[in-house]
Amino acid sequence: MGGMFRRKEIVLPEGRGRLSRTLSWPHLVALGVGAIVGTGILTLIGVGADRAGPAVILSFAIAGAICACAALAYAEMATMMPVSGSAYTYSYAVLGEVIAWVVGWSLLAEYTLVVATVAVGWSGYMVGFLSGLGIHLPGALTHGPTLVDGAVSAWGINVPALVIVAAVAALLTLGTRESATINAVLVVVKLIALAIFVAVALPYFDGANLQPFSPFGFAKTMGSDGVERGVMAAAAIIFFAFYGFDAISTAAEEAKKPGRDLAIGIVGSMIACVAIYMVVAVAAVGALSFARFADSPEPLALILRELGRTGVATFLAASAVIALPTVILAFLYGQSRIFFVMARDGLLPDRLAKVSARGVPVRITVFTAAIVMLFAGFLPIDAIAALANAGTLTAFVAVAVCMLVMRRRAPDMARPFRTPAAWLVGLGAIGGCLYLFVSLPTRTQLWFLGWNLVGLAIYLLYARHRVSNA
Repeated sequence: MGGMFRRKEIVLPEGRGRLSRTLSWPHLVALGVGAIVGTGILTLIGVGADRAGPAVILSFAIAGAICACAALAYAEMATMMPVSGSAYTYSYAVLGEVIAWVVGWSLLAEYTLVVATVAVGWSGYMVGFLSGLGIHLPGALTHGPTLVDGAVSAWGINVPALVIVAAVAALLTLGTRESATINAVLVVVKLIALAIFVAVALPYFDGANLQPFSPFGFAKTMGSDGVERGVMAAAAIIFFAFYGFDAISTAAEEAKKPGRDLAIGIVGSMIACVAIYMVVAVAAVGALSFARFADSPEPLALILRELGRTGVATFLAASAVIALPTVILAFLYGQSRIFFVMARDGLLPDRLAKVSARGVPVRITVFTAAIVMLFAGFLPIDAIAALANAGTLTAFVAVAVCMLVMRRRAPDMARPFRTPAAWLVGLGAIGGCLYLFVSLPTRTQLWFLGWNLVGLAIYLLYARHRVSNA
């Protein structure tokens, strides 16, 4: 048992095993905003409104507050341990190997499913865009297998999703700084589109659209249609719209001045995105009755069309096609770095932990992209995509616990960034994340349990012995 709880000393690797420091804080803020502002605000505001009504505004505030607490904990841990690996690395150093494995395994579910889900979402926008140009792809090449009552009702391969993942992976192999620069440009496009939405929708604000404000109550309750509703049920789903700042902490080893850049990147991107989401949510719910866009796959575009602003709606859709790859880039980047560190630690085959002459982990990036492409192109991910939220909540709890443990274990250790009111923030992150986890659909919780049982079996039968024999 002792080996399972061994803790790793954090030492920056040297030579060919070390990543190149090429990122400054503007790159990291753009990476965070690029990861956070994506399909979440473009699509999940409709899902949230379906579950909470106009109180989806409160759901965004609650999810944002919990994420803000987690972001502060991440900022402290990332500046204390400026190496790649994010929550996995912190857990290995503070809580022990088996906990780190569970966290890393949960993060792999998060990142894989987020990238696959966004790739499929981008595919839908692209197919519609091409259809508008008179280019019609065969239906079997625009979606993966479709499940109905647990059985496959239609087979297919989502070719556009495969193409965009391959393109982003190819960009990442060119170099981290080059990828981050292109990402920053695309993030600006995305923010301009959201600013235009707010500018167009806000003048139509009608207070009557906010009544009744919370038609389904606060706590999660089962509706007559079998859908779990309430402010917290909505918050547990739209939580997907907020995370992404944890991808910044995976860049710790590539930050030029980690003590400064990581804190600015994590906290700065989180503050910016909470503000953006609140303004967009108020503009959306105030401009149109939530019942008219609830559960729509493209709620913001639908609102604009309902307001008679078809041209702006088309621009918003085009912006999504152009800018959604920033989410894929940020999460594919983060996932490859977690894989990379797990391989460097011996929990995965060490031949994957090789970097190119440019300091880029090409092998692990290609390996990561191949796994994501399997999910995006060939599997019915809609049934298990909510696993991403469960994995993220696990990582956030682990990081908050690590911060509090280190405050007791090593109170005098250098902390380039110190979380204010650490115990209040840390316990807020832990309690909030646990409440959100309980508010997730029961099926998601069972999927998550099954995923981690499989992960623990792999650890006990394979990974644990690799590290012990290293």
